[in-house]
Amino acid sequence: MWFKQLKLAGREVLPIVQGGMGVGVSAHRLAGAVARENALGTIASVDLRHHHPDLLEATHRCRDHAQIDAANLTALDREIQSAKAVAQGRGLIAVNVMKAVREHPALVRQACESGADAIVMGAGLPLDLPEMTADHPKVALIPILSDARGVSIVLKKWLKKGRRADAIVIEHPAHAGGHLGAARIDDLRDARFDFARVLEECRALFAELGLGRDAPQLILAGGIDSHAKVRHWLEAGADAVQLGTAFAVSAEGDAHANFKHTLASADPAELVEFISVAGLPARAVATPWLNNYLRREASLQAHAKADVRRCTQRMDCLSQCGLRDGISRIGQFCIDLKLAAAVRGEVDKGLFFRGASRLPFGQAIRPVRELIAYLLHGTFPADLPQPV
Repeated sequence: MWFKQLKLAGREVLPIVQGGMGVGVSAHRLAGAVARENALGTIASVDLRHHHPDLLEATHRCRDHAQIDAANLTALDREIQSAKAVAQGRGLIAVNVMKAVREHPALVRQACESGADAIVMGAGLPLDLPEMTADHPKVALIPILSDARGVSIVLKKWLKKGRRADAIVIEHPAHAGGHLGAARIDDLRDARFDFARVLEECRALFAELGLGRDAPQLILAGGIDSHAKVRHWLEAGADAVQLGTAFAVSAEGDAHANFKHTLASADPAELVEFISVAGLPARAVATPWLNNYLRREASLQAHAKADVRRCTQRMDCLSQCGLRDGISRIGQFCIDLKLAAAVRGEVDKGLFFRGASRLPFGQAIRPVRELIAYLLHGTFPADLPQPV
């Protein structure tokens, strides 16, 4: 075997990580299928009600966000149990929790109590994650960061609390999909995010902190779309690689077939970069809704005003929301509504996050097993045209 196993939560698994994608894009079917192949599958914790008709019905037209929050915690517990059942004791199940989500502490606690093997947190610096998981010391903690400066801030803060990161996802904003780890769109391609540079600077930081064998494992994410790139970065010092879009369009992906087709058929050169309602740069497919929104964005921002009634779902999902809070410099739409429409396959209404790279199997929808075999061994499905 040419690669080393990824060591997390007392287990050894393949150095392939499936990224967390909400709302409901990576739920139990996808995460469980990835874990069943002895890799790391990830459930995105945001608003998982959409995979549970009884919970949707119970919260239909609900105006009490506490009731909606409770339903989502129930949904998260169900998804973790179902993912573990699919995995059949193999691999690892992680839960991705966005720091920007208002109820992130409750989601972290539920994930730990429900038996998640790891918590992955991005969309903000997860400085208080050790406190949230203090009662669950065996759960692996994995922050998502983009440069060595962010890694330094988080590690030093955690070490003062007596906790180290088990691994770190280094996500390149120029290539990843969804919310991106840069302050501005103009910063997405800054040289400080280059993988080779971040690997070198992180190793130097680990030496400075005297971490030795306790140093976090480094997982590279963004733009890794072939066996050749996987091999290059694992041999260059990464401990694993993470992919999102390629898993989202797999046969076991939890989203609607229209969702998968929309991502698989999109031209990477024509993706759209914009500022989300969470105040973060984001990357998505140029669908009819998104194109229409961007044409109207300046007018919507000019009329922004703080009004709780603008929270169309009455769930106050984000700690900071451009639409609800009247923040005129950022997005002015309901992100939960648009992501939920996407996972249902409503192409004209949804927001379809996507990474900027080509997909390993082009527009073909293939099983998770084939994707992992290709990434690690270069084994390409015999019935597909060979990549050029």
